[in-house]
Amino acid sequence: MKQIYKILFIVTLISFTSCSDDFLNLVPQDELSEATTFSTYNNVKLYAWSFYDFFETYARSTGGIHATEPQADLIQNGGSTVGPAYSWSNLNVPATSATWNNTYANIRVVNIMLDNIVNSDMTEEEIAHWRGVGLFFRAHEYFKLLKLYGGVPWLETTLKDTDLEKLYGPRDSRDVVAGNMLRDLLEATETVKEEGDGPNTINKNVVKAFISRFGLFEGTWRKYHNLGDQEKYLDASIKASRELMDKYPTIHPNYDQVYNSEDLGNKDGIILYKHFVVDILTHWNSTNTRSTNNKYDITRKGIDKFLCKDGLTVHNSPLFEGDKDPYAEFRNRDTRLLVMTPPPYKIIGNGSVDTWTFTEDPADQEYFPVLKSITGGFPYKELPDANWSGRATGEVPNFDLLAPTQTGNGYRLWKIYNDLNPRVSSADINDFPIFRIGEVMLNYAEATWEMGTFNQAIADETINKLRARGEVAPMDVNSIDAAFDPTRDPSVDPVLFEIRRERAIELMADGFRREDLRRWKKMDYATEVQLGRWIKQADYTKTIPIQNDAAEGYVQLIPGQAPPFPEHSYLFPLPSDEIVLNPQLTQNTGW
Repeated sequence: MKQIYKILFIVTLISFTSCSDDFLNLVPQDELSEATTFSTYNNVKLYAWSFYDFFETYARSTGGIHATEPQADLIQNGGSTVGPAYSWSNLNVPATSATWNNTYANIRVVNIMLDNIVNSDMTEEEIAHWRGVGLFFRAHEYFKLLKLYGGVPWLETTLKDTDLEKLYGPRDSRDVVAGNMLRDLLEATETVKEEGDGPNTINKNVVKAFISRFGLFEGTWRKYHNLGDQEKYLDASIKASRELMDKYPTIHPNYDQVYNSEDLGNKDGIILYKHFVVDILTHWNSTNTRSTNNKYDITRKGIDKFLCKDGLTVHNSPLFEGDKDPYAEFRNRDTRLLVMTPPPYKIIGNGSVDTWTFTEDPADQEYFPVLKSITGGFPYKELPDANWSGRATGEVPNFDLLAPTQTGNGYRLWKIYNDLNPRVSSADINDFPIFRIGEVMLNYAEATWEMGTFNQAIADETINKLRARGEVAPMDVNSIDAAFDPTRDPSVDPVLFEIRRERAIELMADGFRREDLRRWKKMDYATEVQLGRWIKQADYTKTIPIQNDAAEGYVQLIPGQAPPFPEHSYLFPLPSDEIVLNPQLTQNTGW
């Protein structure tokens, strides 16, 4: 069923106004008091629709990927030769922060509802439902603050100008903030309606999906940052994840369609999504991916994360033919790789997709049928790569052709790419998955490993279901030893390293990687030299930076290497203006 928040808001508003003649006669139409706003179920429902805007979806400036991804190790800005400020230790204390200001504004909006629904005309069960919805969204907003800053002021109720002690009080500890979040979310699982307020709304499953995400983050942060008490959060993640996996036993078999579909409402494993509709609610991320506005690339390390179809790494699989030949590199690999970056080809014609022809070399057309079989073809990804207006790119990788889809390091990121609204700019309509069972499976696998219960049965119902979608052989837990991946971080258990690999692949460019590195205390990965494709400079007219200034080798866009990642940078600095306003609001250590 097609639903978007804007449509539901309008429908609810129409229903509300048409059924409230008495209300309109009694209350000035230009004024809604708290008493009237929260007097009935429909009034509260109307108010709460604004909360759905709290969810982060597509970011225009990064072409359909989360803005934090280039600050980690698997995605880079292919149009920049300067390292990201955060991972290169060039971040300064900001005077102000939109995240801080907007998040606390959102928390206030939720608290206003929580404070007032107890006096409404609703039944106890209805009040409990909307309280649960409010608790969910408040925890969702506090998660944004917790991830960045650690402990922050916890606001249980709406503050008034007279609440000086709380307005200008100290930060609450991380223990208080995280503990209150878990308390509220567990209450919400008991009180929110099983089916919410209709399809694609906050229901028990959505709350559990958030517990799955938050519990894993907080539990592992506490473990690897030596804070203790991690079991409480990991156990909560495991319990919620287990219940969701029982409810959603299957995943949609086509990975590309999870991100490039017109309607996720009919896709297996989708728990909550944002729906877009032509001329009503659109975005521009497929357009950006398919234009000169976007030059985000996958790093060499990110490409090498993808296994071969035998389930072995590129470092020890007999199926891997090496990375010096661009065509060979993509053979016999996890098919999700081709969904992430366009495979190599050449065509005659660098113009309309309607006029190009194949070259005489069969190798140049090898991946045309392969990609189509993976995605399903139009309106999903297919070759040749083309911009939103239908102008084809003559070859991939495209470093120097005057074409709309270029790459900086050789592995252009095209995860969000489709023809759902053909040849129309900046009016894209592919849905955005907010919570899906694929992430929950990964949370469950990792959390159970951290609690010492991960085994082959869990691998089969989590990682191996995801691998099957990429046509990769199942994980055999007993076969994973210290030699399984010779490039493994030796401080990470071999099985855990493979669980984290699957997470990196399945959630690539979704906004999880930087936070994963931070919670694992592995931001040193982001300070490694980031490389791209192996090339020969003689094959290109444009000068392309190659590692060690060699005539052939791996592309290296950013010269040098980032300094060691400082301990204090795992938490971000509070905006200085907030500390000026409230001297008790102490800065994070080291800033």
